Amino acid sequence: MRGIKLSIYQATKPDEIIPAINSAQAEGTLALNVLAGPLFHANRQLILDRVAVLKLPAIYQWPETAEAGGLAGYGPRLSEVNRQKARQVIKIFRGARPADIPVEQPDRFELIINLNTAKALGLTVPPSILARADEVIE
Repeated sequence: MRGIKLSIYQATKPDEIIPAINSAQAEGTLALNVLAGPLFHANRQLILDRVAVLKLPAIYQWPETAEAGGLAGYGPRLSEVNRQKARQVIKIFRGARPADIPVEQPDRFELIINLNTAKALGLTVPPSILARADEVIE
């Protein structure tokens, strides 16, 4: 679709992250979508530093990562997801059976664009994307 090829590079432990990013870049990847997960969140600075060196644009699943220097972040705020988890734990502590607790989905997703990072990567973010952003970091 639209001439875009999806490639998957896996990392299951911290020492696999940099080799995965390097492999993606070596194979001609033009941008990364860094998925949400404890491994990637805990090592976000490692990822941010490596993609900056390679000048590889990346979007992250947590808006907070764009605030920390990533190009873009789209998803729910990690703090809100953690509040949802806490509400579920409280219900369990109050005697609810886990099987009876409904699954909660985030109801707000934010798009954060970091223009400082875009400038460092030599990118121009289209005005149509900036207009849709919840926050633009300049």
